[in-house]
Amino acid sequence: MGALMNHTVLPPIAADRDLLAELKSVLAGAEEVSISTPDRSAPLPDSVRGLLVDAVTALDRGQAVTVEALRTVLTTQEAAELLGITRPTLVRLLEAGKIPYTSPGRHRRVELADVLEFQRRERERRGQVLEEMAREEAPDPGDAADGFVSTR
Repeated sequence: MGALMNHTVLPPIAADRDLLAELKSVLAGAEEVSISTPDRSAPLPDSVRGLLVDAVTALDRGQAVTVEALRTVLTTQEAAELLGITRPTLVRLLEAGKIPYTSPGRHRRVELADVLEFQRRERERRGQVLEEMAREEAPDPGDAADGFVSTR
């Protein structure tokens, strides 16, 4: 799927949990963070810092973390795989204008940022729908005299 590398890190042993907590504290702090060696030092960009905070948080929770490099321009198949849908479904979304795309030749190309933005919007929309469904008034089973609720 366009991966240049794929590296999975398993959660550390219990003895290293204190190191994770310290690293998370440093990364999540307000001060600028830099990486240092005996010879030189470089500031840590905010995007990399955020990635490291997320990774360290997941490891601290006992989860494995995988880092995978993706190209910034995807084929329709790569975009579909990223979204967990079929390529024909993705093409329908593209043609409906839900995700922007370009056609430099015969094939469509999709920007990774646009796919991730669509994914974020869909998660948000689904969350709102679930909240609305949860707020809908449902019959109270205690109202039925015999303990059964009529469904028809």
